[in-house]
Amino acid sequence: MSNLQDKVILVTGGTSGIGEACTELFARAGAKVVTSSIQREAGEALAARLTDEGCQCVFQYADVSNESDVEAMVAAAVDRFGRLDAVHANAGMLASNRITDVTVEEFHRLFNVNVLGAVLTSKHAVRVMEKQGGGVIVFTTSVAADIGFPGHAVYAASKAAVAAMIRSLTTDHSPGGIRFAGVSPGTIDTPMLAASCAGFDKPKDELYAEVARKIPVQRMGTPADVARTVAFLISDEAGFVNGVIVPVEGGTMCLPPW
Repeated sequence: MSNLQDKVILVTGGTSGIGEACTELFARAGAKVVTSSIQREAGEALAARLTDEGCQCVFQYADVSNESDVEAMVAAAVDRFGRLDAVHANAGMLASNRITDVTVEEFHRLFNVNVLGAVLTSKHAVRVMEKQGGGVIVFTTSVAADIGFPGHAVYAASKAAVAAMIRSLTTDHSPGGIRFAGVSPGTIDTPMLAASCAGFDKPKDELYAEVARKIPVQRMGTPADVARTVAFLISDEAGFVNGVIVPVEGGTMCLPPW
């Protein structure tokens, strides 16, 4: 287990799926966690549950596409714990549409969360981290940024934008002591993935079984698989890991295109 003891970590999109698993893992590893999302009830319940376990976790409501929310979210972490050691910029949304069907409104909604949210989170976190002399920001991207994922052109473009931003942030701000990295999940069993099964003529379990058979490790990923990878990237053990994106996809990207 990577050493996260006493690190102050902010998790966006922290109350469901990958974000929830990260919030739980970090808090139980001894970190001081601020978990944030637009799911107020779920967030307050998650923070209360972890606090009851003896962990340090607070919930901060924030819509990452709203700059005032993001600024308040970062400030809440610093005000509560005195510094900000790491951010997992995980907030995101999934939308499927062929390019011929996408509307301008859908495009903006997706990019506002997936790209603008990452930009605003970085903007305000980097300001704090540069003043304190260092920090780590890990982003959630997707294998969709690297493969021709059918019916998800705009989503794939949003995740590719985040991947490109990681590299530029590294050249701009790593000399100031900040590391940047990404995790690129494949097929992960999350509520967001389950919601994407709506409209298929097969039940979710059957769809999942078909997908699992196609992945070289013969199973779908879990949020905990991603959380453990993020924990390593945030930890001091990864101090020379910078500007890279780590695939967490069970070998999916090794598959031939036929």
